[in-house]
Amino acid sequence: MSKEFADRIAVVTGAGRGLGRETARALSARGAICALVARSDSQLRETEQLIATAGGQAKIFPSDISDKQSVTLLAKTVEDQLGPVSILVNAAGIFGPIQMIKDSNVDRWIETIRINTIGPYLTCRAFVGGMIDRGWGRIVNFTSAAALHPPGPLNSAYGTSKVALNQFTRHLAAELAGTGVTANVLHPGDVKTDMWAAIQEEAERLGPEADGYRAWVKWVGKTGGDPPHKAADLVVKLASQASHDVTGRFLWIEDGLQPPIPSWELPPDARPWQ
Repeated sequence: MSKEFADRIAVVTGAGRGLGRETARALSARGAICALVARSDSQLRETEQLIATAGGQAKIFPSDISDKQSVTLLAKTVEDQLGPVSILVNAAGIFGPIQMIKDSNVDRWIETIRINTIGPYLTCRAFVGGMIDRGWGRIVNFTSAAALHPPGPLNSAYGTSKVALNQFTRHLAAELAGTGVTANVLHPGDVKTDMWAAIQEEAERLGPEADGYRAWVKWVGKTGGDPPHKAADLVVKLASQASHDVTGRFLWIEDGLQPPIPSWELPPDARPWQ
């Protein structure tokens, strides 16, 4: 396997399980030294061991990416111990409350925004300056097709967090034009993860307003879901030199169960004052 990322430092959030773990393993297999970030120390150690067993290099950095001071410390610690960061993958995320807005748990709703949107803002802010200074960097933020689906009941926290993440990433990409640093979002597919299981459990307790969720859960269960490695493969592709001109995009895995939905790539910029 090609070691195209040899000596590059990659920060992967949400690396303790699921898609974050899969992504860290894929990057390390290609030579990247991975800084594994999540809140769970024990889960990170499992990922670290899997990477070490496969001959890769990784180090754990337990951290809460939704907290400003935690991210500031994370950035300093990673660069002190591993070196300058070239690749940042924000795979950490939660689904949040499946509730009507009028009945929603305020703390859980706000937590969803903090982890899914504020967290990537904080990590991008912490690491992108160094990437710009060195003239090379790759930022990949995990979003969701839910951000492109028509709004519906029960999904306001998650949907809002991902729409905001998309727009944030577009602004970041615009600021990075010509620097050698790219920023993109990707939909990792409909994967049978712990999040899928949590949605299944919560949706079963609800009434007919959750029929759409139950149908999605059943569909993913019946099909087996998209293979997690497809999201990791897409991250690897985006981090490669071949993708130097791909930025500010909403990207989809190859041959996913859900066909790509048009995002912002199609409408022209028709602002009359320009």
